[in-house]
Amino acid sequence: MKKIENTFEKGIFISRWLLAPFFVGLIVGIVILLTSFAKELWHLISHFSELNEMNTILGILALVDMTLLANLLIIIIFSGYESFVSKIDVVNHEDRPGWMGKVGFSTLKVKLISSIVAISAIDLLRTYMKLETGEDLDIVWTKLAIHSVFVISGLLFAIMDYLTSKSTN
Repeated sequence: MKKIENTFEKGIFISRWLLAPFFVGLIVGIVILLTSFAKELWHLISHFSELNEMNTILGILALVDMTLLANLLIIIIFSGYESFVSKIDVVNHEDRPGWMGKVGFSTLKVKLISSIVAISAIDLLRTYMKLETGEDLDIVWTKLAIHSVFVISGLLFAIMDYLTSKSTN
């Protein structure tokens, strides 16, 4: 009976590798995002003389938005892979990010919601800057409500994380 239990537990342990394709998919997502970033950057460069101040700002905000999303994906890939699949053996690599190996699930949640709040704020700002008619005001209010929910959720996650860390110390 113990042999069956050990075999079953080894199978469960090995099943963590089923997550690896998800991380590969997120890497592909970064590549897709990079192509969108390159297109937006090329558009800004090639139409530089034709763009007014508002369109320039909107284009740059789009670049910032994509950069934040790419950073978020990297954090999810690195910390998720290390937390659930296997350690990434780059301890002595000179370019190893300082946060790598230190971002646990709790910290990841706070970083995730912080990134979502920042991305939402940029989207809200872009919508506001495009505002032309009173009809668009409904969209702004809807996005503002959604952004507020993200901010409140972020604050609640941070408070829960703080309280959890205090109770374990």
